[in-house]
Amino acid sequence: MIRHLIIGNGPAGVVAAETLRRADAQAEITLLGDEAEPPYSRMAIPYLLSGKIGEAGTYLRKDADHFERLRIKLLHGRAAALDAGQQTVTLSDGSTLAWDRLLIASGAHPVRPPIPGIDLPQVLSCWTLADARRIAAAVAPGARVVQMGAGFIGCIILESLAARGPQLTVVEMGERMVPRMMDEVAGAMIRRWCEGKGVQVRTARRVVSIEPAGEALRVSLDDGEILEVDALINATGVKPNVDFLVGSGVAVDQGILVNDSMQTSVAGIYAAGDVAEAVEFATGRRVVNAIQPDAVEQARIAALNMAGQAAALPGTFVFNVLDTMGLISTSFGQWQEFPGCSSAHLLDEAGYRYLRLVFDGEQLVGANSIGHTENIGVLRGLIQGRVRLGDWKARLLENPLLLSEAYLAKGLAATH
Repeated sequence: MIRHLIIGNGPAGVVAAETLRRADAQAEITLLGDEAEPPYSRMAIPYLLSGKIGEAGTYLRKDADHFERLRIKLLHGRAAALDAGQQTVTLSDGSTLAWDRLLIASGAHPVRPPIPGIDLPQVLSCWTLADARRIAAAVAPGARVVQMGAGFIGCIILESLAARGPQLTVVEMGERMVPRMMDEVAGAMIRRWCEGKGVQVRTARRVVSIEPAGEALRVSLDDGEILEVDALINATGVKPNVDFLVGSGVAVDQGILVNDSMQTSVAGIYAAGDVAEAVEFATGRRVVNAIQPDAVEQARIAALNMAGQAAALPGTFVFNVLDTMGLISTSFGQWQEFPGCSSAHLLDEAGYRYLRLVFDGEQLVGANSIGHTENIGVLRGLIQGRVRLGDWKARLLENPLLLSEAYLAKGLAATH
């Protein structure tokens, strides 16, 4: 009987365990998680904070006996070290687990910038259910709150915080909001939208120190501005959980390096989700693509290979869909312009609508959009399908709103 061990019980770990059970009715499957709660989705935490769901609404599987019925053993513990030769994982309590096939889906953890005062009790992260409970206690209507970071995760947190009615100020070190997802025009539009909703935004600014001021905090910015607040939310990004792999032989760069079967540099050890660094499908660059749809597809591919069924990931696809206080923005593929590319732009400042398309030759390779929700599926289909547009490229350069027509003419034709 093959022993499968999965480190991490988030979306990737759960999908991998379920895929393994479908592929092998007899295998022993253990799912290791380091939090006391049942497996849950971090992406549901903002909905919890905004009051749209309760804690049970974050759980990935609603039936209490779901894992027991599938004979998937849930284990509470934290991986501390990996011995690839002995095929064992040592946990933080000193116990060990043996395995025949291993999936590392250990996720990521919030970055804590080296700022004086970052460890004060009123400085909170928003990553776990325990974090959410602390934020719910600290952020009440009228509370003065600073959020550090306005990237993708930061903007998701921003919306849930704003729903609680605080006096909210966001400080982003980049020149614009969501700088790794949106261009200057889009980032400025999202900022204007947030400010119109009562959120104060500081871009190109850094928090340089945090000091106690009675029960409050004095937050100093690099331009000399001082903000007195009741709580500070750290949303400056995350890093893959790879520290326990030191000395294991598993190759790590930003994340764990994997091939198209999601196998690491060590045979029999696989990785998926926020911890995996896979090849991006269009550019061949290695990226950690920390989005849930990609995580679960990587997990499915890894699990099939662990069960002896050959499967390959065609390449990780970088895309983001963000809802910032009701404003929907998206980025796809190579949205940043590059030498030799061509692009089309459509801007409606007053209507909060923006569309920018980036072409390489006759292929659409990247896009930014705000407000054009009707085009999300078409954009993904054209870019991920590597559709050759032919004369439709010239039409799109002239009128980017012809995306659906271009897809019907070229994208669907290519699949038949």
